[in-house]
Amino acid sequence: MHGILLVDKPAGLTSAGVVREVKRRLGGAKVGHLGTLDPFATGLLPLAIGEGAKVVPFLNQEEKSYSGTIALGNATDTLDSTGRTTETAPVPPLTQATVDEIAGRFLGEIAQVPPAFSALKRGGVPLYRLARRGVELEVEPRRVSIASLSLALIGPQSLSLSVRCSKGTYVRSLARDLALALGTVGHLSALRRTAFGMFRVSEAVPLESVLGAGDLPVLSPRQALGRMRELQASEGLAREIRAGRQGALASLEPAEAAEEVAKVVGPDGELVAVVGVRLGAWKILRVFTVTADRGLDRM
Repeated sequence: MHGILLVDKPAGLTSAGVVREVKRRLGGAKVGHLGTLDPFATGLLPLAIGEGAKVVPFLNQEEKSYSGTIALGNATDTLDSTGRTTETAPVPPLTQATVDEIAGRFLGEIAQVPPAFSALKRGGVPLYRLARRGVELEVEPRRVSIASLSLALIGPQSLSLSVRCSKGTYVRSLARDLALALGTVGHLSALRRTAFGMFRVSEAVPLESVLGAGDLPVLSPRQALGRMRELQASEGLAREIRAGRQGALASLEPAEAAEEVAKVVGPDGELVAVVGVRLGAWKILRVFTVTADRGLDRM
């Protein structure tokens, strides 16, 4: 089995914990996850199985979408509902027009300080481990991009949130910063990932079903790269590419953009390789085995 399995992660389990459970289900097969979800969060967690790991670098740059709830008036050390209260503040009277105006300020590229409780590392040690030891560190801001953001008042001290954002965005940090912009403090009280690139949570399988005895709908590597342009290769050309012969790529269709990345598909529809433009010519980025891509795989 090779490809991408879309799992609907339940609350209370780490992303690594989901991987361990699925590995046991698959008898120790190679499994990894794309885009970490915090333990308290739910929703779409794509898992790479077998040769599916080879497509991860081409998927991890995709935008992600989330829905959630922000609790105002109470800040926590983790920036979510699992943390210890660090500050309280009154919540000013809010109108929908006010929250809409504030949401607009966060669109586009912004500077964001990641949470102290995060998997980012300092000296090889995850920040959350240092935070748990009481070590206070200054976390440097970094640039992230907010493609869309909507807020809605659902109570005097509560907002619903819907956001589409770039890789590396922390929605917990976004909730903190939105609360401050509204003249108070706050934390993220609920979070659900609804999309990851072309994948949707509506297509995901609940973890309890994955761990059962039924079939697993695994997207093949070719299907997982559905947004990439496909370049056709004959059987002979496919053999040359799988053998790592870069010169054979000259037979492919020319690139359409200076930094294009595309997938090469053989005569039987199998994924042969992913190629990218380097110095004006196609170069092999990843090669796939003959059996790695045979359509929708089920187990």
